[in-house]
Amino acid sequence: MTRPPRTLVLPPRLTVSARTLRATALRRGLRIVEATASAVAASASELEGGAVHLHAGPSFADVVAPTLGIALLEAPADWLARLPRALTRRDVRAMPIGDAYRLRRPAFVKSPNDKSISALVYADGSRLPGPDAVDPATVVLVSDVMTFTVEYRLHVLDGAVRTAGQYAEAGRLRLGPPDGDALAFGRDVLAAAGASLPSAIVVDVGRDDEGQWAVIEANAAWAGGCYLADPERALDTVLRAAGPAADLSPRDRAFVR
Repeated sequence: MTRPPRTLVLPPRLTVSARTLRATALRRGLRIVEATASAVAASASELEGGAVHLHAGPSFADVVAPTLGIALLEAPADWLARLPRALTRRDVRAMPIGDAYRLRRPAFVKSPNDKSISALVYADGSRLPGPDAVDPATVVLVSDVMTFTVEYRLHVLDGAVRTAGQYAEAGRLRLGPPDGDALAFGRDVLAAAGASLPSAIVVDVGRDDEGQWAVIEANAAWAGGCYLADPERALDTVLRAAGPAADLSPRDRAFVR
């Protein structure tokens, strides 16, 4: 009996990374569905019978995933804040944005797992979106301001870096191949904190102007760009990070969005 083909669901407007993953998925024989979130949700019954995955931003994924039975894996909201300072090289705290309003110094503030709070350096807490726009209980990550000279994305699957690539230099988009030191630091991070991450995730790391390596953040692989990483291995990470809830391992159940 022939198994139904796997399906990769994509939004109608594709990033460069999404187009790369689409081409890679097509070469593997996956069926591709490109539509708005509402259209995908309305036609969910048509996708029954085979494994369904997605690659999209959080707002699209939050509408589509429950309807299609997709489990979205992501790091715990406070994962970065729980890392030892030897890995972050800066103070990082997870707190309700209501508490962050009391900040009286510049700080880098962002949402842990989406872009609801813009990732920016805020002069102080009064510059953050106010309670009229954001629930004061919303958790944000607040960290010391740190400048990275070069930044890399590591695609992690089953506790190992499967592929990687440079995505920024001096704060600007600049793509390049993986760096041996970045990969070595990534292995150190996974040795120390890999158990606190899902089986499929991307971890961003960077080097400052003093040559020190630090973890920048962890991102959901199903929403992250692959840049110049090996697309086959990047796709492996995406498919695991957003796949059928019925196929979840017991370990990954704790990391479902």
